[in-house]
Amino acid sequence: MSTPQLVVHHDKELMAQAAAARLITKIVDAQASRGEASVVLTGGRNGNGLLAALAAAPARDAIDWSRLDLWWGDERFLPEGDPERNVTQARDALLDQVPVDPKRVHAMPASDGPWGTDVDAAAEAYAAELALAAGPENHGSVPTFDVLMLGVGPDTHVASLFPELPAVRETERTVVGVHGAPKPPPTRVSLTLPAIRSAREVWLLAAGEDKAEAVAIALSGAGEIQAPAAGAQGRRRTLWLLDATAASQLPRSLYPPASP
Repeated sequence: MSTPQLVVHHDKELMAQAAAARLITKIVDAQASRGEASVVLTGGRNGNGLLAALAAAPARDAIDWSRLDLWWGDERFLPEGDPERNVTQARDALLDQVPVDPKRVHAMPASDGPWGTDVDAAAEAYAAELALAAGPENHGSVPTFDVLMLGVGPDTHVASLFPELPAVRETERTVVGVHGAPKPPPTRVSLTLPAIRSAREVWLLAAGEDKAEAVAIALSGAGEIQAPAAGAQGRRRTLWLLDATAASQLPRSLYPPASP
């Protein structure tokens, strides 16, 4: 796994714009080298801020949206179209404004879908969809995502992997149903750390004073069970994209500028 690199921006707006530009470059480069790209999206204020910045960026047209696979790191297990679902928010922020191929938008199941309210069956179905997309060149039963983005919660959770809960301890399954999450809604679907670590690059997004302690804990050598963000690492690169307030409890020696 890769050693974390940090990039600290003046504020959350600049962070979102810079992250969007960075993502465009990664997608275009992947499509130029392999003909397609694969990205895992995240929700929350920072994930949605990045998507809104991407929608507003003129360079977004450099992406061939028909050759981009989009996945999610986690989802609130709510009915289709619920405004709290990450996919609903992603459509509002970006996806309804670009020519994505609907077949390549891999939303996690909803609670009124084929598996009803059985979140564990829904998680198994998403794991099967990932496995179907994985090729012989991939590492295990998920595609090797070009970029996998994660928001970092104030308690250090990423995706729906919360400190000490069973989902963060999972070592074999790629997707799990989450029961009793401390942040509402309590029932969710989430990628696991093994699936997250299959990505070429993992980007962790944090902005705001309420994230400063979590960032400091995760980067201080904490264990992944107590601080799930500490266990989110990419095969080639692990990139923490922060604003100044989220980085305020870190020693400056930790964050030299990262290369593009």
